[in-house]
Amino acid sequence: MSTPRGRRPHRPSAAAEADALISLPTGVLDDILDRVGLLDAVRTSALSRAWRRRWEDLPSIDFYFPRPDEAKHLRSVDSVLLRCPGRVRRLCAHLDEPSEGRIHDWLLVLSRRGVDTLNLRPISFDAVLALPASVFACRRLTNLRLHACAIPPLPAGFEGFPELRKLALTCVRFRENGEYQLEEIIATSPSLEKLVFWEVKILGDFKEWVIQGPNIQDIQISSSKDLGWILGELPSLHSANIDILDYLGGRDFAKFLAGFSNITKLVICTRHSPLNGAIILERLQCKFGNLKSLTLYTQFCELPSILSTYCLLRNAPNLERLKILIDNSAEQKFEAHEEFQNSQWTGGMCANLQFVQITGIHWLPNEMTFIELILSKARLFCTLFITHGENCSMSNEDAMNKILSYRRASTCAEILFKGK
Repeated sequence: MSTPRGRRPHRPSAAAEADALISLPTGVLDDILDRVGLLDAVRTSALSRAWRRRWEDLPSIDFYFPRPDEAKHLRSVDSVLLRCPGRVRRLCAHLDEPSEGRIHDWLLVLSRRGVDTLNLRPISFDAVLALPASVFACRRLTNLRLHACAIPPLPAGFEGFPELRKLALTCVRFRENGEYQLEEIIATSPSLEKLVFWEVKILGDFKEWVIQGPNIQDIQISSSKDLGWILGELPSLHSANIDILDYLGGRDFAKFLAGFSNITKLVICTRHSPLNGAIILERLQCKFGNLKSLTLYTQFCELPSILSTYCLLRNAPNLERLKILIDNSAEQKFEAHEEFQNSQWTGGMCANLQFVQITGIHWLPNEMTFIELILSKARLFCTLFITHGENCSMSNEDAMNKILSYRRASTCAEILFKGK
């Protein structure tokens, strides 16, 4: 039907369109509001009278404010909790000073609303968030991530986190005897699959404590000092990332590494191992029989790191992928010539190695000798991928010509050079 000349066709108003949308099935509306996020879901109140309180009927909501500039939105948490009785699935936020004063009450409410994810940190870079003990009341947690928080003592009668699957603690502080608190949290979290400890601090003197769990699959530890951890029963463990600057401290680093002997993927930093640590690694007795992927943060300038690298390779007979990330130190203090490095090689070493990636190479003689050995001895080898770092000792062209002249044990071996 045509419209009279000069008259615009009738179009429904925005409010009418919104009212038509609200007639959709409840489940569809809930899904729409859930996908747009809490802030936009609340803004739908302005669409029309029919939408004014619709968001309050959502079965579950998220307080997801991951950026520091979103901390202002936390001012509305109390109002939202009063108006929306549904489940709160997660709270992810940088807490400013006003929010820190409310976090205790929020956590109590969230513990009753079945919160499963907490990701908390202070908004200021140099601040420490005093975490309230009410965090331990959130027993349905599956993911707990805390950054720069002061952890309170466990409350009496703490029963653990039965559903917790991921625990990530970065730059957090425990009080004296906090190692036992950590041990109890892990032990009472039977579903735990992933552990991340980055620069955890424990006040006072600490004793040895055990990390163990039936379902822990991945452990990541980065620390400037040894906090007394010992690996217990970890039947499901398959990957680990270890960077401990001053681990030894009178303890046996080789014994610590033996706890990872069944994993399939290992990332480890050996570039700062002291000399006695390298000797211990040289005598490492355990075999990493299941290890398929090894990433080393290391360098070929000093004897300890070189010995550690070869020791790990000798004890990983089924290794297939090796990644080496070299730091910017380009001063070669020890000459690991071909005869020396060849003496570190055993008959079955790198028998299954297929891929090597070296990042940050300086074309130093020790590095070139290592590449030559890999190419000449790894019979199943397929790909060498190289990128160079700063202050290279020779031109890229000269280095690549030299590498291309090396004998290759595998006819399938290819060399890929990406540049810097």
